[in-house]
Amino acid sequence: MKRKLLVHTLLFVLTLATTTFAGAEWRYGRSFFYGPEGFTWIPDITWEEVGGGMVFSLAFLGFLTAHEFGHYFMAQFYRVRVTLPYYIPVWLGVTFGIGTMGAFIRIKERIFSRKEFFDIGVAGPLAGFVVALGLLVYGFTHLPPLEYLYQIHPQYRLWGQDYALYAYNRPDDLALGQNLLFWIMEKLLADPALVPSRYEMTHYPILFAGFLSLFFTALNLLPIGQLDGGHILYGMMGYERFNRLSPILFIGFVFYAGLGLLSFEINLEEDWWMWVGYLVYLLIVFRPLFPDLKRSVLVTAGVFCGQMAIQIMWPEVQGYNGWLVFGLILSRALGVFHPPSPNEAPLDRKRILLGWIALVIFVLCFSPAPFIVD
Repeated sequence: MKRKLLVHTLLFVLTLATTTFAGAEWRYGRSFFYGPEGFTWIPDITWEEVGGGMVFSLAFLGFLTAHEFGHYFMAQFYRVRVTLPYYIPVWLGVTFGIGTMGAFIRIKERIFSRKEFFDIGVAGPLAGFVVALGLLVYGFTHLPPLEYLYQIHPQYRLWGQDYALYAYNRPDDLALGQNLLFWIMEKLLADPALVPSRYEMTHYPILFAGFLSLFFTALNLLPIGQLDGGHILYGMMGYERFNRLSPILFIGFVFYAGLGLLSFEINLEEDWWMWVGYLVYLLIVFRPLFPDLKRSVLVTAGVFCGQMAIQIMWPEVQGYNGWLVFGLILSRALGVFHPPSPNEAPLDRKRILLGWIALVIFVLCFSPAPFIVD
């Protein structure tokens, strides 16, 4: 028991360190391990910058911890054996990241009813969502003056509040996408004169942590497979109806993600491999959805032709190709279908209402294009 607790503690401490360095990089706009002379093992960072990075780290890990312990305590309530959260530290070193791939708990025994699946599944996103709301309220009501941004980008002083008209001309400029809740909170709570450009939000650690909290909440609430949203919708619909709907939602998700990936303006003689590679990708992600290869091929062809038809009729339509990676993870690792439970008794009205609230939260938090690189 002590050894397991040590593992959880060590992973948390490592993740605290990696997210602190990541937060400092985003806040101050520079890498502390990679400079003009290349990579160094001794970071060029001050204690003040460590403290600045820790603002992001504590805010974001606060969200992750609330989310995972929401699952944990609900599982304990039902006496389902479950581990403490495993935090996943990730340090990229030479490029910016967020320092973690999140956290998870491992359920060590079977769950026996739709009600238990629902309650354990919904508890995490709801707990994390409360923390995310708190981060956004604080972040938008405590925006610093523009002098804060000028300290990071001294050249912006020349342009003043109009810096956004002149500053972004590099091909790798990163902007945070939009979602309904972030937009609503910005309009209701923030001083318009202090709201930073979407390209500068990463320098504001509380807002950045709040945005990522919404992003991860929406990711978990996708109503597919064994994600939290899948558990919730399975609890609401039951085994048979959910497993008919889930692959349809997954196909729609991949359809949207792949829009605009291929262009008819490319040179087919040189770039044919992109078209073949994408077709292979579609077949790989759709193969687990059907018992026979023929239907997988037909769905692959249908999705590909549908995307190409939209590309011809509306060339400006663009999905978010970054979702294709998550589509692969869903299909080949997490699964698109949900297992049955011994007790398939339907949920009561209060839980059905709570399930609809969770779906509304998903809509509010979901960003069609969460990270935009020009």
